[in-house]
Amino acid sequence: MKRLLFGTALLALLIVVPVPIMAQVSINVNIGLPPPIIFQAPPDVIVMPDTNSVYVVPEIDVDLFFWNGWWWRPWEGRWYRSRYYNRGWGYYKNIPSFYFDVDPGWRGYYRDRNWYGHQWDYERIPNQRLQQNWKGWHNDRHWERQATWGVQGYQPRPQQQRQELRQQRQQQYQQRPEVQQQKQKQPQKKVQQQQRQPQERVDQPRQQPQEKVQQQQRQPQERVQQPQHSQPQGKPEREQEEKQDRK
Repeated sequence: MKRLLFGTALLALLIVVPVPIMAQVSINVNIGLPPPIIFQAPPDVIVMPDTNSVYVVPEIDVDLFFWNGWWWRPWEGRWYRSRYYNRGWGYYKNIPSFYFDVDPGWRGYYRDRNWYGHQWDYERIPNQRLQQNWKGWHNDRHWERQATWGVQGYQPRPQQQRQELRQQRQQQYQQRPEVQQQKQKQPQKKVQQQQRQPQERVDQPRQQPQEKVQQQQRQPQERVQQPQHSQPQGKPEREQEEKQDRK
């Protein structure tokens, strides 16, 4: 009896729930969520030098950033973001653009209070102050206009050098083992869809030119046939009128 009820419930579920929705659910289940980070109080952040409003929580072992109104964290080669620092994480399919501006050795510089040979008097920003001011700081480029980020006697890097560093960090990130593993796990369905699309695009326009050619061939024939019926009908009437005028 229990097996019969279970089979009936499973059949009803297959009928009611569409197949695409079930496939989507299975994909979402495969992408795990990062473990929660326990905080006793809302964390303070510091702003990273040579960036525009990129903040990091320095007192924890995992990377936790704040940028453009979102909290960001990498985990097992994937990126996640949330409006909250301790919950609500969602999978982010791309690498956030700010990440390549973050110096990979920032933890050592923070510990030594030294940024490339200059004393770094970083400012600890409470979470409440961050939430109240981050948007204005971002739009006004507050930290870039100060051009020190709390580093004594520091000269910001030229724009060209910053772009070169971004490219180097991007290459290094792509070569990480956890990132390479995630690339190999990508589903093969996307590749099959990309292979099918160009074939469909080529097959569609083949039927259209044939119809246009047939229409073009029919139009001149109709135009030629119409004047042939009108010419001989008027000749006999004109001959009779000329004979009456002669009489």
